[in-house]
Amino acid sequence: MGCLFRLGCLVLVLCAALAGWLTRDRWMPRLTGHSVAPPATAVAPTPVWEPLSQAGSDRTEAALQRLSQPRGPVFATLSGADVASYVFLTLAQQLPASTDSIMAGVNGDKIGLRASVRLDELSGAGSLARLFGDRAPVQLTGTLKVVRSGLAEFEIQDLMIRTLTLPRGMIPQILTQLSHAPRPAGVDQDALPLPIPPYIGDVRVSKGKITLYKSVD
Repeated sequence: MGCLFRLGCLVLVLCAALAGWLTRDRWMPRLTGHSVAPPATAVAPTPVWEPLSQAGSDRTEAALQRLSQPRGPVFATLSGADVASYVFLTLAQQLPASTDSIMAGVNGDKIGLRASVRLDELSGAGSLARLFGDRAPVQLTGTLKVVRSGLAEFEIQDLMIRTLTLPRGMIPQILTQLSHAPRPAGVDQDALPLPIPPYIGDVRVSKGKITLYKSVD
């Protein structure tokens, strides 16, 4: 019984200590005269948006040409802005003709496209137009993925109109209205197809850089 009593006391002491630690922001200022700072919350960095650049696209094209050589390098690491320009100048051909002010941004392992879009070209135009007006910036953020030889996709993970992030379940519906290009087999419903040279086997986005890997079949 004495052992059980001592064990019970130990449990009570541990519980009291834990409760005191969790509520320290209430009682510690009274003892020390200093407030307890709340734990820091990580803030996601904001992408740096840049206009699409033909020069950046040309640099990416030159790197692709080097990769295509039999004795060329097996990979090429380029600035995110250069590859984004190459990618989105291609994807821009799928967007409605009224789309303008197209910009690209790379943040960590994500790549983004932002453009001004007429909202009557999107599904649910009536309600969106009443909220935002006839035109609004639409932002697509996601990753690049090789589907098969000669085909990659821009997989959309976040879709934002002005500052409103839409539910992920709405992304396929919005993309259907935004891009009228045929959807090749194997491309996800929440992605836009991207033709690539057949010798590219993988694409990695990391720390604002994009690495293109040659297929080694």
